[in-house]
Amino acid sequence: MGSEVERKAIFDKESAKELVKELRASFVAGKTKSYEWRRTQLNSMLRMMEENEPQIVAALRDDLSKPELESSIYEIAMLKNSCRLALKEMKHWMKPEKAKTSLTTFPSSAEIVSEPLGVVLVISAWNYPFLLSLDPVVGAIAAGNAIVLKPSEIAPAMSSLLAKLVADYLDSSCIKVVEGAVPETSALLEQKWDKIFYTGNGRIARIVMAAAAKHLTPVVLELGGKSPAIVDSGINLQVATRRIIAGKWGCNNGQACISPDYIITEKNYAQKLVDSFKCELERFYGKNPLESKDLSRIVNSNHFARLSKLLDEDKVSSKIVHGGERDKTNLKIAPTILLDVPQDSLIMNEEIFGPLLPIILIDKVEDSFDVINSSGTKPLAAYLFTNDKKLKEKFVATVSAGGLVVNDTTVHLAEHTLPFGGVGDSGMGAYHGKFSFDAFSHKKAVLYRGFAGDSSLRYPPYTRGKIRLLQALLGGSILGIIRALLGWSKA
Repeated sequence: MGSEVERKAIFDKESAKELVKELRASFVAGKTKSYEWRRTQLNSMLRMMEENEPQIVAALRDDLSKPELESSIYEIAMLKNSCRLALKEMKHWMKPEKAKTSLTTFPSSAEIVSEPLGVVLVISAWNYPFLLSLDPVVGAIAAGNAIVLKPSEIAPAMSSLLAKLVADYLDSSCIKVVEGAVPETSALLEQKWDKIFYTGNGRIARIVMAAAAKHLTPVVLELGGKSPAIVDSGINLQVATRRIIAGKWGCNNGQACISPDYIITEKNYAQKLVDSFKCELERFYGKNPLESKDLSRIVNSNHFARLSKLLDEDKVSSKIVHGGERDKTNLKIAPTILLDVPQDSLIMNEEIFGPLLPIILIDKVEDSFDVINSSGTKPLAAYLFTNDKKLKEKFVATVSAGGLVVNDTTVHLAEHTLPFGGVGDSGMGAYHGKFSFDAFSHKKAVLYRGFAGDSSLRYPPYTRGKIRLLQALLGGSILGIIRALLGWSKA
């Protein structure tokens, strides 16, 4: 145990430099580029999950008291799906994509070749510490890169397990895990990477991006924000309420980047909505939700204190209409609904990332778009519950967010055909499915020509006729080319 602690303590800038050097040597040697290597690693990851699911569930329980269903389905099963999709489609993704050519380069052919970027760094988050660590790694493997994974130290049980499992199942000459906190992450960020993929908050993202800028390293930033849910009247309220609950408290007790952060609804509909929440929350979590085994705990005392501060603000504490109970010893906070919360309150000016759900009141549902857009930031997700076709169209046209869902929450995450990522303050870049492969690939343009058909047009001496003909060729106009060949000027 002592030697392990010592090993971690001495991971500094020089250690990071040597690590990157070792991985770059493996990459340059071509170890990661073959289809067989990629296929072997993804199959090994699948086997890793099959053989260690109880340990993975246990680590998630230790770090977050995460319910087994959430661990098995939202973390393990979703990662299995990512692996299986990549295995099924990877050979197709790797094939060069044919591209059209024009008269300008005739005769020629062209293609777009997807090549691996090189050595990449993945820095993951604590809230879904298994899925958010390895899902980007699936894309990086599929694209043929060497990888360093830095799990979050805020989920220590999972960080330790990931270090062990990756070393046991994956190619350690090409894929490494570095555990630790700020010093280790800082040492890694000082190195030159071919891409950095970061999942977390905006404050750390700025540090990551500043470090990357020194080396002109591209980044993917998967962040968060205040994801709104608009609830119109005239809907199936029970279904809407259940789906909001599933996306809020059923996703790590609100500690998820795409969980609904607040609700917007009309004043005359708010009480019906609150009553529906009360009914369904009691049905799901019982009369004493602090004792429910189906709710995750708050990750640590710092986040518990942060959430308590949001609740205890004078202008907010009187707005609690359901829940609010807390168990500091066990880091539990009951599902809490707040009605008519002032928009200048703390809870409405930072991402909540917990089991608190404020409701904003408006006169008419169309006003909700102004509420969202006036915040000045673009959320990672936005949700609308309505049967009104025109309102759906306006929602899609008006609200800028990483992703939109109509009449549900969070489920777009499960569709590999959709890119998952933010915009503006909620992040940059996207992944999932082929988008993950593309995130870790360079699209290399390749043009093929022979030696036939060489024209003197490009070469000196330059003449007025050459200029006219080249202009016509670049313009792509057959008539213009004929005019230039015949020496006719434009009419």
